[in-house]
Amino acid sequence: MRYKRLILKLSVITATYNAVEHLPKLIESLRNQEDKDFEWVVADGASTDGTLELLQSITDLNIKISSQEDFGIYDALNRAIKISSGEFYLVVGADDFLYPNAIKNYKSEISGNFDIVTASIKCGSKIYFAGCRGRSWFSGMAEYVSSHAVGAIYRRSLHDKFGFYSRKFPIAADQLFTLKAIRGGANVKIIKKEVGFFNDSGVSSVDVLGTLTELYRIQLVLGQNKCVQTLLFILRLLKNYKKL
Repeated sequence: MRYKRLILKLSVITATYNAVEHLPKLIESLRNQEDKDFEWVVADGASTDGTLELLQSITDLNIKISSQEDFGIYDALNRAIKISSGEFYLVVGADDFLYPNAIKNYKSEISGNFDIVTASIKCGSKIYFAGCRGRSWFSGMAEYVSSHAVGAIYRRSLHDKFGFYSRKFPIAADQLFTLKAIRGGANVKIIKKEVGFFNDSGVSSVDVLGTLTELYRIQLVLGQNKCVQTLLFILRLLKNYKKL
């Protein structure tokens, strides 16, 4: 008798570098998942603060760890994706955390013909939804997903067709990949459930000028009208000048 090999549906992937102070809350949220059938893949950038030792001490989660020097978060995420086993993956930052029903809610939607499933997230005191911030020429990825980290799962095979996260965009490569995939026919499903907390203290929030510049470049790479995008870029610089 032949037994059908069970396919792991979901991998949680995290990029870390000297994150030992942030990880405990994420680890606890993974331990508290109602659906425990997932793997956690961590791509560590050769941390020196005890991060690796903390990760290696975990025995009650299905965890894979790769630790080596890298070229930033997207290089680390690419490495994690390549060694992951799940049909879909969910990016969660070291300082983010998931609600107990997050994995269950995401996996319940995988059975459909969808390549990206996005849910609501909490960031600070605000809740972010997908599809409520205008057209992609104006709002970019936010037209389709609430957040790349915590707020969306991606079919891993999308990278076979659209490539991996580009190191040319060290702050917003997720924007480029998501928009390329959707423009290329990836199907998106929006679920009206809140799945976790996203910490907005990363580079994209701190380096406002760098973020706005990358988002502008991405829109041009995708063929958006240069005059319109240049005007929007200038207006966003003026709006955020105190943060620059």
